[in-house]
Parts: sequence; C-alpha cells; structure tokens
Amino acid sequence: MTAQFPQRPRGRERGWLLAQLHSETTSGLLLLAAALIAIVWANSPYGDLYQQIVNAQVGPSFWGLDLTVGAWANDGLLAIFFFVVGLELKHELVLGSLSRPAEAVVPVMAAIGGMVVPAAIFVAINASAATGSLTGWGIPMATDIAFALAVLAVVGRTLPIALRAFLLTLAVVDDIGAITVIAVFYSHGFHLGWFLAAVAGCMAVWFTQRKRWTSAAILIPLAIGVWICVLNSGVHATIAGVVLGLLIRVRPDPGESSTPAERANARVHPISAIVAVPLFAFCAAGVDLRSVGLIGALATPVALGVIAGLVIGKPIGVVGATWLTARFTRARLAQGLAWADVFIVGLLAGIGFTVALLIAELAYGPSPEVLSSAKIAVLVASVVSAILAAIALIRRNRHYAAWSADG
Repeated sequence: MTAQFPQRPRGRERGWLLAQLHSETTSGLLLLAAALIAIVWANSPYGDLYQQIVNAQVGPSFWGLDLTVGAWANDGLLAIFFFVVGLELKHELVLGSLSRPAEAVVPVMAAIGGMVVPAAIFVAINASAATGSLTGWGIPMATDIAFALAVLAVVGRTLPIALRAFLLTLAVVDDIGAITVIAVFYSHGFHLGWFLAAVAGCMAVWFTQRKRWTSAAILIPLAIGVWICVLNSGVHATIAGVVLGLLIRVRPDPGESSTPAERANARVHPISAIVAVPLFAFCAAGVDLRSVGLIGALATPVALGVIAGLVIGKPIGVVGATWLTARFTRARLAQGLAWADVFIVGLLAGIGFTVALLIAELAYGPSPEVLSSAKIAVLVASVVSAILAAIALIRRNRHYAAWSADG
C-alpha cells in the first residue's frame, strides 16, 4: 500500500497541532524582537552595560546555583523550553505521526538528513582550514521551529496544515538529535552521585504519573529537584526538561477531558514562548562586534561552516533524505504538493537560532572570539534561510491557497 506524505492531521491531533503552531509562532516573533534588541544594545555606546547584566552573578552559593544571568538563561530558562519539547516529543511518539511507522519514516529520515549533511559540511570546511575548529560541528544541526513558524506567520499563512505538521514533526526529531548531541558531546565533569539522585527524582515523577497524582505541590518541587541534580551531575541541565516532559502522561484515561501533558503544556508553553525563549535570545544574541567587526567575524572557518551548514546543508539534507525515502519505499507526496514544497521545508529547517546558539555556547564558551564568530554566523544564516524561505513561500502561496480550498 502506498503511503502519502505529509498526512493531514485529523480530530484531536489537529486541534493539538494548531495550538502548538500558534504558540510557537508567538514565541518566534518575540524571539526575533529580543534578539534584535540584544544585538543593537550590545553594539551601542551602552554595550558594556549589556555585558555586565549578562555576566552578573545571581543566586545562592549552595548546590551550584550561583550562576551568571547568561548561565541561568542557558541552564534554567532553556530547561523550561526543553520541557515543552519533551511534551511535544511524547505526544508525537504516543499519539502523533511518530507513533505510526508508515508516517514517521519520512520526517524522521528528513530530519536525519538535515542533521548529518550540515554537520558534514561544517567538518569539511574546518578540517581543511589551518585555523579551523571541529568542536562546533553540532551547531548547524539544529532547527528553530519557533523562528521558522514566525516566518510562516508573516508570509506563509496559506501553507497547508499537513506541511506545517511535517515541519513540526521534523523539528521534533531534529530536537531529539540536538538533545542527544548535547548530552553526549557537550556535557562535562560527570558526577555519579548527583546523576543517581536525578534518576531517583525522575523515578518519583514517573511514580506520580502511575498513581495519577497531579498536584503541582508535588510535581513542581520534584521537577526543581531533578533540575538541580542534573545541573550538578555534569549533564547539561536542559536534559532535565526533556526527560521530565517525556515522563508526563499523554494518553487520556476513560472520561478524562484533558491529560496531564495537555494541562502542563497549557500552563508551561506560554511561559516558554513569552518569557523563557525570548529572554534566552536576549542573553545569547548580544554579540559585540565593535572590536572584531562583522566581516572579520564571518570570515572565520567556524562561521563559514555554520552558514554553509544551515543555508546549504539543511535543504540538501532534508530534500535528499526525503527523496531517497520516497525512492526506496512506498511513500509518495500527497496530491497537490511538489518537491518545491519539501525544498521550502528544508529552507525553513535552516533557521537554527535557539538550540544552535546554545550549542555554540557549549562548544566555544572558553573562547570568546570564536564564540562571537559562531553566534553571528548562526544569526546571519538564520536570517538568510528565513529570507530564502519567504521568497519561495510567496511564489507558492497561490498554489497553497488553491490546494487548501480543495481540502
């Protein structure tokens, strides 16, 4: 039997998807505004004040909580963001397209291609350069779904929900890859005791879901405890958010109007979209170019590898892997869609931003000049990918409107 992709969501899944898309779009627009403010401020006469704020130390000294504002953004605010990612992943694995192998194979392979090719391009550029650095190979692997959906909100309103679902599923799988890369390659100083304490905390959260305990008075302290343990274990603290999200029950009980995952998502997703992600962008995007200059920052092998990986590698990887999957399986494009539409999804996947900036911090934190080059490259590549995707979307909007009207 031939399977068409992308599939059009139905029923409860469609409602969940539309809510996610709306929230992610809001997050993307706020993210862009926060990043722009940070860049302007960091390069203004008051740039030193911006750096003082980001580097100011806040928090008690016990349990390793005396972090800088920037570190709180990386380790704390993004843990909230990754908790939402964990909820989305759990939904996709249990109820969404990733729960159906025939539908999951295409976005999964597209995401894998969209991670492997950019990383390979980055490695090729930096391995062949005398001043290259391979540490940041994970930077161009990431896709920022919020930024991508913000582009769609401006110029792609008629994009069929099936393609939006394909992009969201691809981004969720992409996040799995990024989470794995962060956990395995960008975590440092492993401490077994703290790690075992984190595992015990996670088991306690699982037990609450098993017993159908939903009180915030129980779950919030447990979640904070798990986060503190992961923070001190040497594993990056954002991993705590993902694991906690995966532990929340997503399948409804008989007669249950909403699941714990839906209620958690309704409460936490706005905090992630309106507060956590924009504040992280504000702290991470403020690259000071007053001393090095834009051209100098973009001329490094690291910057060239990031830009080429995101702008060129992402669409090649996404389209190439999707084509190979269609070529050697029974998957086929849905009626009314063309390979140009898959290419647009590949361009949107080249918008890295949030997770790419995080990996840049983890890879090049001890090297401020290289970090600045990596960050400005992420920003430039994301903007270029967004512009290219917007141009392609505008050219296809009439087709999308006609296709949507038919279905």
